[in-house]
Amino acid sequence: MIGLFNNIIKHIVGTDRAGNPVSGMNACRQFAPEKKDDLSIARSLNAAFLIVMSGRSHPLYQEAAGYLKHFENDPVWGNPVSFYKEGVHCIDAEISGRCALDQDFNQTIQDVHSWIGNPENREKPSETVEMLRRIFFPEGLGICENRRQKTAELREKRRISITKLNPLPIRNPAAQILFTSNILITIPDLSMGIQGLAVGQALRRELEQLVGEEQKYWYDHPVPVGVPPDQNEILYGLEGLDEAVAFEKERGTIGRDEKITCVLSVSVTHGGLQKLAKRYIEEELKKEKAIRHLNIYVITEADTDKIIEDILAPAAGEYLRETDCALLHTIFGVDGEYGRHYSFLKAAAAFWQVFIHENIRGTFKIDLDQVFPQQELLRQSGLTAFEHLKTPLWGAEGTDGNGEKVELGMIAGALVNPEDIQESLFSPDVCFPPAEVTADQLIFFSSLPQALSTEAEMMTRYSEKSPEWKNACIQRIHVTGGTCGILTESLRKHRPFTPTFIGRAEDQAYLLSVLLPDDKSRLRYVHKDGLIMRHDKKAFAGEAIKMAATGKLIGDYIRILMFSYYARALPWPFDEIKKIIDPFTGCFVSLIPLTVVYLRFALKAATFFTSEDTETLTQGLVFLKTGARRLDAAIRHLTRETNPLIKAFQKEKKGWDLFYDILDKAEDGLKKGDAFALQLKERAEALMEGCRINFEKER
Repeated sequence: MIGLFNNIIKHIVGTDRAGNPVSGMNACRQFAPEKKDDLSIARSLNAAFLIVMSGRSHPLYQEAAGYLKHFENDPVWGNPVSFYKEGVHCIDAEISGRCALDQDFNQTIQDVHSWIGNPENREKPSETVEMLRRIFFPEGLGICENRRQKTAELREKRRISITKLNPLPIRNPAAQILFTSNILITIPDLSMGIQGLAVGQALRRELEQLVGEEQKYWYDHPVPVGVPPDQNEILYGLEGLDEAVAFEKERGTIGRDEKITCVLSVSVTHGGLQKLAKRYIEEELKKEKAIRHLNIYVITEADTDKIIEDILAPAAGEYLRETDCALLHTIFGVDGEYGRHYSFLKAAAAFWQVFIHENIRGTFKIDLDQVFPQQELLRQSGLTAFEHLKTPLWGAEGTDGNGEKVELGMIAGALVNPEDIQESLFSPDVCFPPAEVTADQLIFFSSLPQALSTEAEMMTRYSEKSPEWKNACIQRIHVTGGTCGILTESLRKHRPFTPTFIGRAEDQAYLLSVLLPDDKSRLRYVHKDGLIMRHDKKAFAGEAIKMAATGKLIGDYIRILMFSYYARALPWPFDEIKKIIDPFTGCFVSLIPLTVVYLRFALKAATFFTSEDTETLTQGLVFLKTGARRLDAAIRHLTRETNPLIKAFQKEKKGWDLFYDILDKAEDGLKKGDAFALQLKERAEALMEGCRINFEKER
């Protein structure tokens, strides 16, 4: 069967330099072993991999295989070559294994091979793309041709029949909701020099010591230290939130003297930034005179360590006789992959409810490149942001299409792009892409199910005049990192978390940890129509986005690997998980993740190398070198033994169970007036007071 698969790849990438293969990208034309410059070597190595994957019948197979072998011990190119050679073995094993286990997949390979071998089908490009998706991207099948039907089907699939509205919904968001966000910090562009940065001299000296330090984590658009205020996402997001609160006060939604509590976690790309990030943020925030309505707490990894050592660990020893709390340091923190800070920002509400303010009943996370467009919200939806959060749908109970009981303890809103908001607040921020695809999109095209899911889930509008929504709503599987929340009651009951190994789409992963419980109703997100934030990242953070583009792209490939292996690590049937989370979240859970990642990566690299633009070609070179290193490490980790994420998930679940058990016991102690519990509360209050930004001293 692998021979048939190789022939399919050959059809995708071409057999000679004159041909125009279905991908539009001819690997043969990119294979130029006679050229010796770095860019040409990178391009030829990538092309050689695609040619070798086309099988021994490819005219250039022997030459391509020899080219890879020639560079396998090269100090510069040895790592990419090792990555590609490992890929050949991984793909062969994965395709052969899938065919042996899955007769339907086996038949699909044969059907696609027959299709591409039929000369009559050469002038049917759109049909050929659909045939190839049957192998690589079945989640995208039929969407282009049947958009309205697919939207209606998905909306019906997400439909929840309400059996009970929340009798005690949020009444005062300012007092009852902990607002959270994450700050991502990176080093400045060192090529521009450090002396000119608008930071203190001490910070400049510390930044100079970071030159050459290896990057540990990659984020979408982190804030470079010293960025001008008008490009600083931290200031932008907090000013926007402050203005939203001021609007609520004018509206009378909350009291004139009330302030909302905003907890900010701090994550860094380089280890050396840990010591200076908080000082930098404090300096920047204290320069900002416009923030009047927020109590801001900035929490770093050092602060979470203190929470564990001074509060959680002593409580575990006192109430649970648990002396080994090392696991808490693994799960409870803010540095690392996205999953770590995301779980912290949810769990913080439970910690706050027990140790700081018992009236906290939920948490709502925003991203700092998003703002509440209050005027438009009121004009187009009839409610302000905080009024949307008071919906009795948040915390309602119901049944899904299979008759399963669900608890709508989580809430999710939507996003709108700045250029669309005047036309309609309800304009999807992700639109359906053109039907034409680039080379790598033949293998993986997440924009297609993302647009479908955005249309079907996020753009649903309820109407009291419409009988279909009188006693029903939409559950959300596709959520965004911001504009979502969870009630503390549901948080402490179900104990969801995103594992620390999840480096992208941490928002999508959060629900997976509690997707199919055996002993309780299913926790789900309720879709709240009209709860919409304006997504402004391109308006002010363009340079940061550009700097992080390559890392983000590679992170997207790692997402496929992690989600595919994570879904198989969960204690529920794989097919049932896929049935629930398809099409968008589920498209990253692949039947053949190694194959998809390797081919998507190589075809994307090839598209960079077709360009005549110097900057694009350079980006392709960086993409290949960085991607080969990061993907190779991830693949070797996941394939070195039986799925290592099984043990990792079980370990982290145990850690979160310990965390919530500690909170439950401490809360019981506080209710009884226990002296030890009261002492813990005092410590917690002192710790959090140390994290609070005191603006008053600066005014």
